[in-house]
Amino acid sequence: MMRGMGNMQGMMKQMQKMQKNMKKDQEELEKEEFTGKAADEAVVVKFTGKKKMTHIQIKPEAVDPDDVDMLQDLVIMAVNDAMDQINNETQRKMGKYTQNIPGF
Repeated sequence: MMRGMGNMQGMMKQMQKMQKNMKKDQEELEKEEFTGKAADEAVVVKFTGKKKMTHIQIKPEAVDPDDVDMLQDLVIMAVNDAMDQINNETQRKMGKYTQNIPGF
């Protein structure tokens, strides 16, 4: 009976350590900055790891009043680029915590 309790305590300590490491990795990820770019860097956006935009830069030549659709497409392209980077980095850093848990 005691042997089973020791294993349970060991497992609990491992889980607590994993939770602490997971929280640390999540906090580091949230502090990172990701830069998304559209074609020829006509639009550049910056996001935090929390997916909050902190900056947008639009080159003057990307602004054409007769072609607003192009500017919209460039913004979408830059934002999607940044989101892809955040998602990939999140999976890289945090995926190790969910890889052996069913349903994740």
